Amino acid sequence: MVIDLLKDLISIDSSTKEGANKAVDFCGVWLEGQQLPVQKIENNGYKMLVSEIGKGDRTLIFNGHVDVVTGKPNQFIPLEMDGKLFGRGSADMKAGVAAMMYTIRELKDMNLNFKIQLQIVSDEEIGGMNCSGYLAENGYLGDFVICSEPTQLGIAHQAKGVLRLDIEVKGKSAHGSRPWEGINAIEKAYHLYEQILNLSFAKESTAYYKRPSINLAKIQAGDAYNKVPDECMMSFDIRFLPSQTKEEILAQIESVTEGRIFVNMFAEPINTPSNHPIIQLLGPIVEKFSNTPAVYFGQHGTADTVFFAKQGIPAIEFGPSGANWHGDEEYVITDSVYSYQKMLKELALSIDLKALKNPK
Repeated sequence: MVIDLLKDLISIDSSTKEGANKAVDFCGVWLEGQQLPVQKIENNGYKMLVSEIGKGDRTLIFNGHVDVVTGKPNQFIPLEMDGKLFGRGSADMKAGVAAMMYTIRELKDMNLNFKIQLQIVSDEEIGGMNCSGYLAENGYLGDFVICSEPTQLGIAHQAKGVLRLDIEVKGKSAHGSRPWEGINAIEKAYHLYEQILNLSFAKESTAYYKRPSINLAKIQAGDAYNKVPDECMMSFDIRFLPSQTKEEILAQIESVTEGRIFVNMFAEPINTPSNHPIIQLLGPIVEKFSNTPAVYFGQHGTADTVFFAKQGIPAIEFGPSGANWHGDEEYVITDSVYSYQKMLKELALSIDLKALKNPK
């Protein structure tokens, strides 16, 4: 059963590079044991695998990660209770991976006129550049991507973009007993922060989002109590809306500061149209197996979908139901794992080539 496979995966402490690689190896052995092809890949010491079934020139990608954040020792002992399976990675996102593995096992002998490419990676929790980023940059591409992040069986076809930046603010030093003779860079920086919160981009909203999120993550300044600081570096983590652009945001910030701006990290938002043929197929399937209306929404965080969206490939997050991922009581609802696996299989059997045609 898929839950037995999931329990085996939870039992592997994959919170380190070595552990995540061990989990990838386990998946490879399991897939090979089901007579599925496995291509093993390694980049910068991080392992990943690709298993592809079907035929033709159209490809549906199943993407999942087996690395997890750190957990307490008992979280790597799966516990099934009251319809829930507890354990580190149970929801985020070994349940999705196990379901995808089971799905391609059940589909491998069927006469599919398109390919399904399962990608299992080991570094999503630290950014994904070594695995999914590497795969996307090296031709492991398709026409539509499903990342099996936990979404409560909802269809996340949007996600905020990421802009991480530092802003250098200059002041003027003076003796701490006579602060009026200087310009306090920390005070100046905080005033700039308040100005940024009032820029027009910071107040925009969409149907899914009340506003972008602007996190003042770090402040570095000052070296003595009795000295007015003359330099301050502020670090921001900005999650911006799919309707916004990096260039627009930077231009607005530049309009209120004379300090230098350093962009440390950037990821495009996800904005896969809700009327994409695959999403139109998936919605009724979700309703069939969950007996509830399909939910469409946008994620606040980011996932490995970004690497494929960068290549112009439509991507969504879609996975089982659970709660408390990254927390002490992480769990997945077992019935949702069974339902999710059935949904993936039904989707694959419902797809025609026209639905998979990606208008790049």
